[in-house]
Amino acid sequence: MEWLTAPFEVAFVQRALWAGILVSAICALAGTWVVLRGMAFLGDAMSHGLLPGVAVASLLGGNLLVGAVVSAAVMTAGVTALGRTPRLSQDTGIGLLFVGMLSLGVIIVSRSQSFAVDLTGFLFGDVLAVRESDLTLLGVALLLALGVSVLGHRAFLALAFDERKARTLGLRPRLAHAVLLGLLALAIVASFHIVGTLLVLGLLIAPPAAALPWARSVSGVMALAAVLGAAATFGGLLLSWHLSTAAGATVSALAVGLFFLSHLASGLRHRRRARPVGVPARAVTSARSATTPRPNET
Repeated sequence: MEWLTAPFEVAFVQRALWAGILVSAICALAGTWVVLRGMAFLGDAMSHGLLPGVAVASLLGGNLLVGAVVSAAVMTAGVTALGRTPRLSQDTGIGLLFVGMLSLGVIIVSRSQSFAVDLTGFLFGDVLAVRESDLTLLGVALLLALGVSVLGHRAFLALAFDERKARTLGLRPRLAHAVLLGLLALAIVASFHIVGTLLVLGLLIAPPAAALPWARSVSGVMALAAVLGAAATFGGLLLSWHLSTAAGATVSALAVGLFFLSHLASGLRHRRRARPVGVPARAVTSARSATTPRPNET
């Protein structure tokens, strides 16, 4: 069992594990609503929209997290404003903001003669470089995300299933949507320096999507998604240690792998439930074909 515990005896791997667990919990809270509302493209756009703020902060020698927060605020405000334009679809507005912010970030980077911005670190993160101060920030972000999720749960739930019903109940769907965008931005900003913007969707979408077939409530999806994300973090760090692979990418790949395993198992479960106990599958197929009218039958 030494191969299982040896990597986590190292201090920086321990910090990476705790960071991954905290990020998994934050992404479970926000990612569940992303999956339920079909907002994956929005999450991808917002994660890449952080580049201008991060680039400016890096070139000025400032805090990258502050730059990411500023860019996330601009993206959130832009998506909210464009969502109120009746003649412009939401996907079109998000796509334009996505391309515009990403282009602006690349332009800022290209103007630097020294190319001081580490795009590789921005895109793929460095989970093994987590410091204790990062863990503190992640803990605060988790508490904030938990508070927003609890206070906005009823409005988010109504918004996810019936926006008109939410308006009828006086839940102010536009405000709820803006707050939900803020929760998504919080999860992305808290996660990008851990697994990077290209891989953040792995923890933001894959665990909630994997939990969806097995949970009976939104809270259950969030709880199971947090557990699956933590499991992906543990397994990804373990594989990365022994196989000498990129830690963040391995964690995200394992999270996506859990999603496919979950839906494969869910499909097999539904097939078994559809088949009567003790009756072979071939017999069920024959019985169905026998009772199905032929095209020339009336």
